[in-house]
Amino acid sequence: MAADKADVVLIGVPKKLIVDGLSGPFSLHVILKDNAEAAIAKAGPNVRGAAVTGAPDKMMGDVMARFPKLEFVSSFGVGYDNIDVKYAVEHNIVVSNTPEVLNEEVADTALGLLLCTVREFPQAERFLRAGKWTERQYPLTKATLRDRTVGMVGMGRIGRAIARRLEGFGVPVVYHSRNPQAGVSYKHYPKMVDMARDVDTLILITPGGPSTRHLVNAEVLDALGPWGIVINMSRGTVVDDAALIAALKQRKIHAAGLDVFVNEPEVPKEYLELDNAVLFPHLGSATVYTRQKMEQLVVDNLLAWAAGKPPLTPIPETPWPPKKQA
Repeated sequence: MAADKADVVLIGVPKKLIVDGLSGPFSLHVILKDNAEAAIAKAGPNVRGAAVTGAPDKMMGDVMARFPKLEFVSSFGVGYDNIDVKYAVEHNIVVSNTPEVLNEEVADTALGLLLCTVREFPQAERFLRAGKWTERQYPLTKATLRDRTVGMVGMGRIGRAIARRLEGFGVPVVYHSRNPQAGVSYKHYPKMVDMARDVDTLILITPGGPSTRHLVNAEVLDALGPWGIVINMSRGTVVDDAALIAALKQRKIHAAGLDVFVNEPEVPKEYLELDNAVLFPHLGSATVYTRQKMEQLVVDNLLAWAAGKPPLTPIPETPWPPKKQA
């Protein structure tokens, strides 16, 4: 009966599969921008669960505090820097995300962005569409994968999927992460700048947040050198935009391919004006097939929690069962 259903809020874009999946089992309250204050005030005292449909939609501590009975947050996406995890830990709130189901899609996109950046495929297509091929050949591209070594920044599930593809292309791989990863045979670099000196291509697939903010800075870009290429599939905050734009303008590095930006969907004007930057509108997992799997995992995590079962994919900071504060 309705009275037995847990109250759950949905914050962000009301994705159909999530709305349909939660509307029956729960008393669902959809929080939209134009009704947010009134909807939160009405539902807040009874809400026990939440679905957040991904960045840029956020659930910070000030919002969580409006739901004093909140127990569980199911977040759409692998990254969860849009969730106030510190507040969640302090208040015994378990948070889940949607890993695994998008690994292969994001890895495919990373290789596509790398190829587009190295071989200038978008520029060549624009050249053809502009009718210039009838006048002359498109210039030979100066860059190739054939003589490159890729330094992966991050070697989690998606990083390994990308590395596996690079092996198929015959491209050597090394990686930087805070600690060496178990079961990974690639060379590990404890220091980012040391790896940048030894490679000519960086692929960023590391979580966002304060610990990785501006991980790729002017020092790293200088170490990468004039044939360097940066591919960002992580978060916009991982790159120091001012330093990267300056390096691209001054040809201190060769090119960059970016799928993520700090204030999406806003993109710095300087990037748009650069002929050595390939820009994607955050396409990493953007297929119907994969997004539906991610949406279903948001629903399944909430259903498991409501049934008193372990959620399928809790984040490491908030394991199941929730740890009680002393």
